[in-house]
Order: sequence, then C-alpha cells, then structure tokens
Amino acid sequence: MECQNTTDSAAAARRARFGKLPERIRHEDMVEERVATANGSTRHAHDPEGSWKFFSCLAVDLGL
Repeated sequence: MECQNTTDSAAAARRARFGKLPERIRHEDMVEERVATANGSTRHAHDPEGSWKFFSCLAVDLGL
C-alpha cells in the first residue's frame, strides 16, 4: 500500500511540474519554400586552375 501512495505522489509531482506536452507543430509550419535562382551556379562551378586555392596542403603550408 505504501508503494502505491509513493507512485501516486510521484506521478502527481511530475504532472504538477511538467503539466502537459506542448502542442504539436505541423510540418507545413516548419518548412519554408523558396524559388531556386540560377545566379549562384557559376560561383560553385569547378575551376581546375583555381581549385588549389581552396584546399589545404601541408607541403604548401610549410613552403616546400
């Protein structure tokens, strides 16, 4: 009987502290849609001559 009272008081304490779960957020409210633009496509194009500028190399860092 003592175990039942302890369990009930613990459950009541949890309900008093946490109350209830927050309301659900719909998926539509979390998603933002934007139109894709083509103006940034040249910025990400592969340039084999200039690609060494963006990667780290220990030999280059040491001046070898």
